[in-house]
This record gives sequence, structure tokens and C-alpha cells, in this order.
Amino acid sequence: MNTANTPCCELTVLDLVPFGQHEGNRRFFALRLSRPDWTEWKPGQFIMVRPESFGLEYPWGRPLGICLIRPQHLICFFQVGQNTYKNIFLTDDKVRVWGPLGNGFAMEPDTPTLLLAGGMGIAPFIGYVAEHPRAWNLTMLFGHTAPIDCYPVDSINERIPIDTLRETVPGDLDNLIFSLEERIKEYASQNGLILACGPTPFLRTIQKFASQYHARCQLSLENKMACGVGGCLGCVVRTTEAWPDPAKRGAPVQCCTQGPVFWSDQVIF
Repeated sequence: MNTANTPCCELTVLDLVPFGQHEGNRRFFALRLSRPDWTEWKPGQFIMVRPESFGLEYPWGRPLGICLIRPQHLICFFQVGQNTYKNIFLTDDKVRVWGPLGNGFAMEPDTPTLLLAGGMGIAPFIGYVAEHPRAWNLTMLFGHTAPIDCYPVDSINERIPIDTLRETVPGDLDNLIFSLEERIKEYASQNGLILACGPTPFLRTIQKFASQYHARCQLSLENKMACGVGGCLGCVVRTTEAWPDPAKRGAPVQCCTQGPVFWSDQVIF
């Protein structure tokens, strides 16, 4: 997607809804903004948000993945440290938003599609499931560490089956890795589509199994971003020889403009 002419708009904070009981310094929120005047968007894209309250102290915006867009509102779901956003997104406040940014996940309605989410990686799949025309071709495996009520799983479970695995002791991680390998192997054997979003160790594991079983797999990276439009070069990722542009094979590319969604065989962590 070309982000050179990405529009910037002013939206209103409708509400900030907490999810679940906070875990230590971790808190989970759904931010609901008034709907931007966009003609289209794709699940997996993100926005840059800059509240007016940032003033000159925080010159950059903050990247937030798009969770869901409806005629009345835009929703982002995110996790923060204690009090980081609690007093920034206040009801009726104005925020500057530019987007939609980056590219989204592939959508092949007739293809069996496996969604792999790790923790906050569940966020873009809410919109993906809602927008998918044949949701019966979707299944999800969700690994998480916080209690399940900290995540918006109900909106997904209403349409597709979800298997959840919570990591609380070391052995749980082994179970998750085993389940990932078995699912990836299964979908690779039927030329299915695998989509993944989550923390870097989670994505590395998926990338390894996707390569091992020759699976068609896309990864949504969680690289830190500052500008969101490819200008600051703070979110680059290195490409492989499978990158479609020969001039950029083995070179760094911006995650914000060339991603955040990449085919798993085209990037190196």
C-alpha cells in the first residue's frame, strides 16, 4: 500500500473499556474512536494515533493495530503498562489519526485458513473474522499468558472455533509449540493458508515450522514504529532471497510500509 498520501483526520474518543483483571503492571483496553471517513481498509493494517494531550512533550504518534471498523466506530485493542494510557484517552477528547497504514492479511475465502494468535496478536483477527465472507473455513489457535477474560475472544468465538492454551508453567510452552507444529503440518498438507500475529519468539517458532513443512504462511511483525510512513527507518526488517523485488533482496525494508504483514519466507528476524 502506498502511504505517501495517507490521510490524517481528527477523531473523537468514544470510550476506553478495560478488559479483565490487570496482571501486575499489564492492563488491557479496547479504545473506541469515531469512525474515520475511509473508503476501505484491510484486517492487519494499523493506525498512528496522537492525542492532543501529548503536546510538545511527545512529538510522535503511537501505532495501534486496527481491531474492527463498523459504521459507527473504529476499535483498537491494546496492552499497556500501568497508567500509560489510562489518563490519555479520555471520553470526548480529540485525537489525530493517520491511516490505514501498511498492508493487511491475505484473504482467500475458499481456502482452509488457520489463525495463530499469541497474546495481543489476537487483535487483528477480530476484524479478519468479521470481514471474512466464509468464516466456516477459519479456525484459530490462541496462546496467552494472562487470564482469558483479558482478551476479546468472545467476538471471535461467536463465528469460528478457537482452541486456547494458557502458559502458566514451563510445560505449557512445550504444549503450545507441539500444537503449533501439528496444526502447521496439517494445513501445509492441504495447501491451506496460515496467518500469525504475536510476539517475536512466537513468530520465530511459526516461521521455523512453516519452512520445515513448506506451508503458505504470513506473519504480522510487532516492530517498534515512530512515524508509521517509512520516513524514520526505525522499524526495518531484513529480506530474504524470496523477496519479490530483486533490488531489495537481502536489504532492510520498512515494516510500516512494506508490512507489517509479510510472507514468512521473505523476512529474517
